[in-house]
Amino acid sequence: MEMGSRVFQDFRSLVYARSGIALGEGKEALVSARIGKRLRHLGLVDFDAYLDWVKGRDGEEEMVHLLDAISTNVTSFFREPAHFEFVAECMRKWMATGQQRFRFWSAASSTGEEPYTLAMTLRESKENGEDIRILATDISTRVLEAAKQGRYAAAKLQSLPDGFAKRYFTNLHPKEGSEFEIKEELKRMVLFKRLNLAFPPFPMAGSMDMILCRNVMIYFDNPVRKRLLEEFYRLLKPGGYLLVGHSESLTGLAGKFKTIRPSIYLK
Repeated sequence: MEMGSRVFQDFRSLVYARSGIALGEGKEALVSARIGKRLRHLGLVDFDAYLDWVKGRDGEEEMVHLLDAISTNVTSFFREPAHFEFVAECMRKWMATGQQRFRFWSAASSTGEEPYTLAMTLRESKENGEDIRILATDISTRVLEAAKQGRYAAAKLQSLPDGFAKRYFTNLHPKEGSEFEIKEELKRMVLFKRLNLAFPPFPMAGSMDMILCRNVMIYFDNPVRKRLLEEFYRLLKPGGYLLVGHSESLTGLAGKFKTIRPSIYLK
């Protein structure tokens, strides 16, 4: 089923208004394929009928499914590893000053690889009694459920440092070694919540040590990015850090942030 230009523009406007995700021109085939699954699930005959459903009085729940379908979730354990080396470096520095309470935010957590990588990194740095908490948010309820379960195929663990699979995962099928689950000690460090990054202010008080918002602002336009960066600045403690994806540039948008190194910014 093909999606015409008019219908694509309607979906494009709706997705932007509800999520801040800016779908580029020429994405008709991608959007058509992803939304087509929802049409089949609901037994609808065409995209116009689906638009009417989502925009209707009872369409709020389906709007969540639409955004789930549109959201891109590409992630892996220890993706862009230099960031986690920086996290460990910061932890050593902060702990040397006697700091005991640490708050981190994985702002686009997807299926959990980023916040659990953060948890592993922080667990490696932990000494005795530190209060470490990680908030992990995403717009997609589907990926959040997967993240909470914390179960991953063996291939996903190939990017882990030596010894980490045994230390931080339980082999659910010892004979086959086909599926592994994050251990409870790491799960307890992470709180997963649904959050739409396009609409600050957020219901957090602030004083974050570090915020990771990596490889997600590329889907937003500059007005959305600017609002989001202002909110990150509010929520970080003085001396806190914002980490973005290595391919992302905040040129002209960083505002009060100070660039420490590529993709790392200081409040």
